[in-house]
Amino acid sequence: MTRRGAAVLTALITGALCALSLGNLLYLYVAILLALVLLYSFITCLWAKRTAECRQHLSASSVSRGESAQLVVQVYHACPLPVGPLRGEYLYAGQEGELLFPSAPFKSVTRRFPLSARHVGRYDAGVSALWAGDLFGLFRMKIRPAAAPSPLTVLPRPFDIEKPRFNLGDDGAAALGRTQEDYSAPEDVRAYRPGDAMKRIHWKLSSRKRELLVRRFETPAPPDTLILLDCDTPLGGEKVAEGKECLRDALCETAVAVARLQMEDQSPVRLPIYGSRANEFSSDHAAGLALLQEMLAAQPFGGGEDFARVLNLELRRMRRTGAAIIITTRLDAQIVEGVSHIRRMGPNVRLYLVTYQPEDPAYQPFVTRLQHHLVEVCYVTPA
Repeated sequence: MTRRGAAVLTALITGALCALSLGNLLYLYVAILLALVLLYSFITCLWAKRTAECRQHLSASSVSRGESAQLVVQVYHACPLPVGPLRGEYLYAGQEGELLFPSAPFKSVTRRFPLSARHVGRYDAGVSALWAGDLFGLFRMKIRPAAAPSPLTVLPRPFDIEKPRFNLGDDGAAALGRTQEDYSAPEDVRAYRPGDAMKRIHWKLSSRKRELLVRRFETPAPPDTLILLDCDTPLGGEKVAEGKECLRDALCETAVAVARLQMEDQSPVRLPIYGSRANEFSSDHAAGLALLQEMLAAQPFGGGEDFARVLNLELRRMRRTGAAIIITTRLDAQIVEGVSHIRRMGPNVRLYLVTYQPEDPAYQPFVTRLQHHLVEVCYVTPA
């Protein structure tokens, strides 16, 4: 019962008491009229509640940031008497709102509501509750939707960047030549072909088989591109509307941009995630980009490992790494030291600093020190 219904019930009781105490029929007629109104309101509201159905679905389970999806809601009830409009409460991106459906008995009413994908992440979207009401607004009853709100995944959208460079001789060609001359790593033998080096002939086996056989060696895999993403709470953005969300968008989209560029050339990419949902991405095909986008969208960015410690933990991967990409919103002495250690291990290193203040003088000493160690420093300003 609503406040208006409680007021009508109070008037009903007052009218009945006045009719009994004063013997005036006018008060009795008023009390009977109010009782009929309450009875009608209760019956129609209960009827609408018992026969109401609410179905909902999203037009797409995932969209790229900047696009939009639609929440499709269908409402039906079978109360032939006039009732009030059905009201729904929807939830999206942590915000609540109200939806209004006109009353149409025995007809399915469909409404489509646009959902703007403003920031990367995974958000519940849908009608969490539906309310049936009578024509006079005296009663209100809750209806459970047939389906719970569905998750909408907003994927990071890559942008164009400069292709990361490997160190000279680390593109796989030089390693292939070295391996072919490494007699400690034979893979198989094959028949001799004119032009083969004499030192690759397997003389003992050739003498037994009475034909010239040449050693064939393993082909080395190309070096990895290691992407280290700071999955801790983004630093900065307090003075900008939705600043934290925009910083997170820039972090994810920079990582996706680097991975896409490398995987288009079938270069292996590794991206360990040290956030509160630890995971690791590894692929050398462009088809794996969708998986990386979903993994980053599901990452809450907070509560993970300290990024300076992450840099030290990943030193063990440097033997197979041709280029290391560091993406972070913070730059301090510990991070500079960790990046410098990675550079000393051999791979080419590029650091992307995601910040609203790329010209902040506090960054200059750290940037100078990184450049002294031949680390490429790039700035990314969130949109």
